[in-house]
Amino acid sequence: MKFGIIRERKNPPDRRVVLSPTECQNVLSNFPEAQISVESSPIRVFKDQEYKDMGISVAQNVEDCDVMLGVKEVPIEALIPNKKYFFFSHTIKKQPYNRKLLQAILDKNIELYDHEVITNTKGQRLVAFGRYAGIVGAYNGVRAYGLKFDMFNLPKAETLRDQDALISELRKVKLPNIKILLTGRGRVGNGSREMLDAMELKKVTVAEFLNESFNEPVYCQIDASEYNKRKDGVRGNKADFFANPEEYRSNFFRFAKVTDFYIAGHFYGDGAPYLYTREDAKHPDFKIKVVADVSCDIDGPVATTIKPSTIADPIYGYDPESEKEVDFKDPNAVAVMAVDNLPCELPRDASNGFGGAFSKYVIPAFFNNDEDGILERARMTQNGKLTERYSYLQDYVDGRE
Repeated sequence: MKFGIIRERKNPPDRRVVLSPTECQNVLSNFPEAQISVESSPIRVFKDQEYKDMGISVAQNVEDCDVMLGVKEVPIEALIPNKKYFFFSHTIKKQPYNRKLLQAILDKNIELYDHEVITNTKGQRLVAFGRYAGIVGAYNGVRAYGLKFDMFNLPKAETLRDQDALISELRKVKLPNIKILLTGRGRVGNGSREMLDAMELKKVTVAEFLNESFNEPVYCQIDASEYNKRKDGVRGNKADFFANPEEYRSNFFRFAKVTDFYIAGHFYGDGAPYLYTREDAKHPDFKIKVVADVSCDIDGPVATTIKPSTIADPIYGYDPESEKEVDFKDPNAVAVMAVDNLPCELPRDASNGFGGAFSKYVIPAFFNNDEDGILERARMTQNGKLTERYSYLQDYVDGRE
């Protein structure tokens, strides 16, 4: 089995890669029957020479490989027919902008495996960049706070080498006595928590956060069961909420009344109530002035997020009264950081983490007859057709929805 690490061709350029030079070496050591060829790239965070130094073949094209490994969508004209491909296709939710991509994959008899649906038997994702989104999101949020109030000016995350460098910068900062709220306890939320803990901020309970004052900055990490409650008054729990989101209403506003800086690192499911609405943001008791929306659902559960921002221009202002974008330094504005590709700002660490999981869970499936069903669950297309698991996409492919 010959794996090809393809050059990222989508714009804006993405410097991440599925397997780092070290991870390639690990794969070859553990699976002697595996071969790896790396397509030369001028933008990849690991230079061609770093692969060569580890004895990994670097080539101008990888058309002789069986399995192509990429991160972002592959442009239609660059797809090689009759190959297996791994990348984030952004088609499983019927995204209109990638319909033609999925049509081309079927036309070219490509076997597509989407990173987003590489799961275990319980449906839990096995390879993801979420932790790094949380890490960079928290850093960018603190940076936005400093810029909003002219307190400090942290360098952009993309100019720093790794997480340790981000932490080093954060430790130079002195925050005022603010309350920071973090939603989510998954990969993203816990990635953000790593950064708050690295700043040695005091973590407080929900009761303390809501009711007490502090003479230092503090943070509170909450999950769905703490910002939603059942409409019927029955005591709910997280499992019930995810099973029956329509039975709940948001209980978030009690936090919005005491929070200065909010980091959104939660997963938002269809049918769940919004955390806060545009009407909530107009309320005189709404206190949040800086939002780092790592989850970045547009016009969704975090009402101040009206568009994604970019790595080049990461912060915008939301005026609650007009519901329009304004200068984020405007005294009435909520400063919003909603970059939707945060892990791109930490490409070396993100690639190392992603590749470690990929070589642990996915590569073995090619050599053990897919005994855990990893490839079967992630295979979206085969023999020019959608697989049974993804047959719900047929009308989308046909342009009927």
